[in-house]
Amino acid sequence: MGKALRNTSVVLALMALSALIAFRAGRISQQKVLGTGIEEKLDLSLMSKVRAKLEESFLEKTKINDKEMSYGAIEGMVAALDDPYTVFLPPKENKSSNDDLAGEFGGVGIQLGYKEETLAVVAPLAKTPAEKAGIEAGDLILKIVDKENNVNKDTVGISLNEAMTLIRGKVGSEVILTLYREGKAETFDVTLTRDTIVVASTEWEWVEFEGKQVAWVRLYKFSEQTFKDWPEVVNKINEEKVKFGAKYGGIVLDLRNNPGGYLDASVLVASDFLEKGVVVTQESSNGRKENYEVDIKRRNLLKDKLVVLINAGSASAAEILAGSLRDHSRAKLVGDKSFGKGTVQEPIDFVDGSGLHVTVAKWLLPSGKNIHHDGVKPDVEIKYEAEKEEVKIDNQLKKALEVLLGV
Repeated sequence: MGKALRNTSVVLALMALSALIAFRAGRISQQKVLGTGIEEKLDLSLMSKVRAKLEESFLEKTKINDKEMSYGAIEGMVAALDDPYTVFLPPKENKSSNDDLAGEFGGVGIQLGYKEETLAVVAPLAKTPAEKAGIEAGDLILKIVDKENNVNKDTVGISLNEAMTLIRGKVGSEVILTLYREGKAETFDVTLTRDTIVVASTEWEWVEFEGKQVAWVRLYKFSEQTFKDWPEVVNKINEEKVKFGAKYGGIVLDLRNNPGGYLDASVLVASDFLEKGVVVTQESSNGRKENYEVDIKRRNLLKDKLVVLINAGSASAAEILAGSLRDHSRAKLVGDKSFGKGTVQEPIDFVDGSGLHVTVAKWLLPSGKNIHHDGVKPDVEIKYEAEKEEVKIDNQLKKALEVLLGV
């Protein structure tokens, strides 16, 4: 659904609001909705007049579709809050969002967000067309072109779900993104061939460095799969490190280009490194605070030396994990400053398949700091340097290994 429709449909938001409340409550009568006091805040008569006028005067009456207009009205109403992370998703977009968190979807492998209200790459996902094409965290997306579908869209004011819909498409088809990257004088185009995107949760391997064996653990995203994969990784590390004896050097936890996901999954990871205490605090709009504490049933890696790698693509739950481990003096952070997304969105699914992601709270590190916009700064800052040839140990990983081993 186009942005123009959403903008012009704000006046119909009242009709949509009634539908929205009905979806949340299940089967709820119009009379009950109007008894909540909402009609005192919103002019329901205006909604009625606009709808009647459209029925009377609009030229192409076959285009009047109450369900689509209702979705457009809700999108416009939510967009009026001017919070890019509070969005209403019609059924198709909501399914894509849920598929994303589940770990498999179609597209090019870009996690989307905003930098100074401009559509931006939060992170290119590992082993996807975006990563292979050299797209980087922090790149601004200025235009989306899909010739096959007659799309030539400037991204000024675009919503996340509209951008996601335009970038995704049929596997094998192409989409062209016009990007701006800090440090480059001009914008540039990248042509991407869409593919089925399967987001791995975790990968790890042993890396030999300065005579020591280090577990290099890459957490790509905190998805449903993390709850299965992470405990398995921990068990393997504990089983295999014994054979190295004094040559075991510790763990590099690589959160680069991890766009976040489920907060509970990041608490799960933190609980293996921390003995006790608060991992993160959630402060709601009403001032209520809820602490997410270490799961004392885990704590399987308490004595292992630890360094955490972050970059501009480390966002949300990933930067919360990194910041919390540092606040507990458990790990040093190496790399670039993280993305800076420290608010909480509650996903709500409705019976028709649509959904609402609403900002309900903010996250606070154990120190009390909210990372929104500011991000987490590393203890040892080092910019990534692309190698002319593919190498296993890039310059940021090398520095993390040096910090871990004190060399």
